[in-house]
Amino acid sequence: MINTIFKHGILTAAALAALASAAHAGGFSRGEADTEILYEDGAAAFRAKATFVAPQRGYDTINGATATDGDYTNNYFVPSLAGKARITDNFSCAGTYTQPFGASSSYGPQARLADQATSSIQNHTIEAEFTTNEYGLTCAANFDLEKGRFYILGGVFLQSFDYEEVTRMGTLRLKDESELGYRVGAAYSIPEIALRAEVMYRSQVDHKGDGSFTLSPTGSVALPGGLPPGYQLPAVGAGSLPQSLRFNMQTGIAPGWLAFGSVKWTDWSVLPTLNYTITGLGDLQKNFRFRDGWTIMGGVGHSFTDDISGAVSLTWDRGVGTGADIMTDTWTVGLGTAIKTGPGELRIGGAVSYLTSGSQTQRADLADFNATVGGDFAYGANVSYLVKF
Repeated sequence: MINTIFKHGILTAAALAALASAAHAGGFSRGEADTEILYEDGAAAFRAKATFVAPQRGYDTINGATATDGDYTNNYFVPSLAGKARITDNFSCAGTYTQPFGASSSYGPQARLADQATSSIQNHTIEAEFTTNEYGLTCAANFDLEKGRFYILGGVFLQSFDYEEVTRMGTLRLKDESELGYRVGAAYSIPEIALRAEVMYRSQVDHKGDGSFTLSPTGSVALPGGLPPGYQLPAVGAGSLPQSLRFNMQTGIAPGWLAFGSVKWTDWSVLPTLNYTITGLGDLQKNFRFRDGWTIMGGVGHSFTDDISGAVSLTWDRGVGTGADIMTDTWTVGLGTAIKTGPGELRIGGAVSYLTSGSQTQRADLADFNATVGGDFAYGANVSYLVKF
């Protein structure tokens, strides 16, 4: 029975862990490459997954006044695709796709006025969004030991960066088609007791984007140098997205029962600012001043039958905000099930996150304006399907 939950319930646990992290992880974290597929049985395997997240965060106060704007965080999807091929009995490779980082915010009238009041050029942000895409190839070599099996993992990935910010004065677009990164790791497993311990490192990626700043077409803004609405100014920008180190462990604890957990460190302090230059407007920046993030997750899984298993997890994510932005601690409860149906395995999961209260300050911490938030909730759901041969 422990072998059954190793093959099925473990995978549900991994899906829940990914969902809990995506629901409202520190900084701008979203998805993780599905390298778990390397541990699947068979000569080939393919998994598709989609995660939906609704991070419902809104201001309680803005510059000391009760906030009347709605939520400023936008809902988003995180796609994930993974395909694994066994090259030899002891060597496999997996191709993966996901969106590892991203953010999307829209600001109401009260936040816009507060932002404009502190801007030297009477500008304010209306909405801002960035997305990343990661295309990776990761391989695993395994070696049988006297007891158990040892894995060495490693691979490379290409990561793109696409940023858009709509302001009162115009729209900034920056894009970096691809930068190279890598991941390396190791794992040890004893399948008979459903034990596996893994450590995985993902490298930092430095982005340099080219683009443009398109002046507002409304005609209601005094444009620099008398330039016409719709005129495009060249723009360049640079910023780094963080390295991370994650440790996962799982083990059977009784017939049909499994315990699992993980600890992840993310180097968010590498992103104090997003720096960019707009020709004619000079050097500008967005302040984040993040601290490093820590995410700790634990849970249990149970195999109800040979075809149905489930799991529950609890995740704590340390907020990375230091006052220039609001990124507070998050607690997440996740539930999920794995069902063998048709030619493969269907997994369905859901999560609820509690986002603790916090604040940002303009003068002391370089925020765009003073604001506070209370406790808020975020919701997430995911579905995936696995086929293996």
